[in-house]
Amino acid sequence: MRDKTIQIRWHGRGGQGAITAAKIFAHAAFGADYPGVVMAPSFGTERRGAPVEVSLKISKARINDLCPIENPDVVVVLDDSILRDADVCKGIKPEGLLVINTARGKDVYEGNGKELRLATADVTRLAEEAGLKRGIVNTGIIGALAKALPIVPLQTLLDAIATEFGKARGPANVEAARLSHEHTRME
Repeated sequence: MRDKTIQIRWHGRGGQGAITAAKIFAHAAFGADYPGVVMAPSFGTERRGAPVEVSLKISKARINDLCPIENPDVVVVLDDSILRDADVCKGIKPEGLLVINTARGKDVYEGNGKELRLATADVTRLAEEAGLKRGIVNTGIIGALAKALPIVPLQTLLDAIATEFGKARGPANVEAARLSHEHTRME
């Protein structure tokens, strides 16, 4: 996957930090020799809990396509309740990767006839263990994605998280990503 444009579509709810997570991953990817990086958020009403979708494309070459992702290689789900509300896997490529924040493991996704690689972690619990408030899952999901899609070194991502959140909030956010990386299950 390193030699083509990797299309990652993020699904979350307002307030969970999907846009911030995609931004951090984008910065880290750029620093890890992916000079082609394009990120575009898409959301309806700007309110806590409303669905949020973010398109992130990364490549070893320049990217000219700024359109939202219709056929992702990877789908990242920050809240497994979204699986009831939206077809997050719409258009996902065959053998695509689905990364889900869930306590239910592989049972959370029924497949809908799609053969996907699945990565799960209870990011909500792990982020709380790291010292974050309940519902702050954006940095934890970065750790899960790093385990499932090892294209950007974990340390590069942890450094990007530390930079984004600074001395006050950085350590807990870095720990959330590290714990999620460690506990992500490939199903």
